[in-house]
Amino acid sequence: MNDMQRTPTLPRARLGALAAATVIILAACSTGGSSPSAGATTEASQPAGSAAASEAGSLSGTIAISGSSTVQPITSAIAEAFNAENPGIAISVDGPGTGDGFKLFCAGTTDISDASRQIKDEEAATCQAAGIEYIELKVAIDGISVLTSKDDSAVTCLSFADLYALIGEESQGFKTWADAQALAKELGSDTTFPDGSLDIYGPGEESGTYDSFIELALKTIATERGKTGTATRPDYTSSSNDNAIIQGIANSATSLGWVGFAYAEENAATVSEIAVSKDPNGTCVAPSADTIASGEYPLSRALYIYVNKGKLAENAALAPFVDYYLADGTISTALETVPYINLTPEELAATVATWTSSH
Repeated sequence: MNDMQRTPTLPRARLGALAAATVIILAACSTGGSSPSAGATTEASQPAGSAAASEAGSLSGTIAISGSSTVQPITSAIAEAFNAENPGIAISVDGPGTGDGFKLFCAGTTDISDASRQIKDEEAATCQAAGIEYIELKVAIDGISVLTSKDDSAVTCLSFADLYALIGEESQGFKTWADAQALAKELGSDTTFPDGSLDIYGPGEESGTYDSFIELALKTIATERGKTGTATRPDYTSSSNDNAIIQGIANSATSLGWVGFAYAEENAATVSEIAVSKDPNGTCVAPSADTIASGEYPLSRALYIYVNKGKLAENAALAPFVDYYLADGTISTALETVPYINLTPEELAATVATWTSSH
């Protein structure tokens, strides 16, 4: 892996502070200074190549961004840095979840939608019916971490078959890990589950992390067995707050759950990441910056922003902000403070080309 792809050493307090604020608003200062409002955290470093994207700080207006709680810290860090150069623009960055973000976006409420998955067909149809055209831009790579408590040393490796037996549609009602043993064996797994209580914590249906987990880990097995492939078992503790999920996993000695890699890494002192194998009894791979970037870790995914094309003509601040977002060095600077993986130079160039040709 080259240096451009590697995530640097990360200050953990930054991500937690950004995630804790449901809405981060970077508003104009009456004195014309560059400091963000109290809702923001420490200043982001100045991205390379940003001068071309900002228009000498003369811009004014508002930019509304909502969607994925996973992408929110990236966009918040970039919005903060952009606002430092353009204090006349008020930028709101909200993270209720990818699905909820697309509802707002397709209703014309927001300018940009953060997403930890691609837009679904039904969401795209809703946007089309509302006359909203959009530009899809890949901005980073993330993994989904499968977690248990620091007190649980019995579970270190799980396959997709194991995860389906524990969390999939056919596992409803399983109260202990051992309850899933027969189903896992039927799916070809030789994993021996412990006897402890199966306390599951994860994101809810509004989350792109929920959808991505199903798409990556559960859907193939579910559809092969005649199930919908669109859901997990319903009887688990769900939350739209990643920190609440982490807390639940940490507080149960025999827990199981999943969140984005960034949140797992931030909380490495309180939860344990479980290595994952795509195939039953296969070689398990632990999530890391290297294994996610290479695709070796089987629960890797792309992260996106969606830009409302119609609002580009209406909002003079919007195109310069996206220019800034995609300028050389901007995303990589943001990823010094939030633990996601940079796109390769070729992937970023493709994103920039998509943006340039679409507006």
